[in-house]
Amino acid sequence: MAAAEQPKLIVAADAEALARAAAERVMARIAANPGRIAICLTGGSSPKKLYRLLGSDDWRGTIPWERVHWFIGDERFVPESDPLNNMAVARAAFLDRSAPSGHIHPIPTTADNPDRSAEAYARELQAFYGAENLDPARPLFDLVLMGVGPDGHTASLFPGFPEIEETQRWVVGVPKANVAPFVPRVSLTLPALASCREMLFEIAGHDKQAILTRLLNGETLPALRARSNGETVWLVDRAALPEDIRGGR
Repeated sequence: MAAAEQPKLIVAADAEALARAAAERVMARIAANPGRIAICLTGGSSPKKLYRLLGSDDWRGTIPWERVHWFIGDERFVPESDPLNNMAVARAAFLDRSAPSGHIHPIPTTADNPDRSAEAYARELQAFYGAENLDPARPLFDLVLMGVGPDGHTASLFPGFPEIEETQRWVVGVPKANVAPFVPRVSLTLPALASCREMLFEIAGHDKQAILTRLLNGETLPALRARSNGETVWLVDRAALPEDIRGGR
């Protein structure tokens, strides 16, 4: 597997500028691939402004919807109708209005348990990819969107939990969460998330300053261990920057 590069840090003025910068990077990845495109979305609060932007009149018409497939990096094990469902948030914000239904790939949450859901989603990803093993020369995704939790988790890979060490499976069930909401999860693993041309973290708001400080200091939390085999970008707004570097940027 190719050596992952160090994350590239890009600072935006505020959360709105960060969402615009993220949208521009999404469009750049789409433009770079004339064929079938795969984008892996994220849940939580960090991407909501980006999703609303992509669903706006100014941006919606620039996306070649017939070529783009939309996946999700992790899901809460709740029904699709539950407001905690990550893909439901993305669908309401921008997907359902424009994306062909067959191009939206939610993690199924109707199985008996998260492990069964993980197995089903792994099969769907492998069918899309056309193989059961990832080839470093042929990424699964063009772009993977990521966020960072207050404990340093990303997707639903929590610090100290066994799922973060998974190297063979593409998707795993996570029986309990380390932070609220305390519901079981289903998550792509680090190797599956790494199989992308670009991994784009959005880190915004003063409440992310403490965890960003820990990551910049090199603490080996899941969000630091998550790296693309291609390019990894940390897109950060000024409010999230630690005080000691904010003045210099």
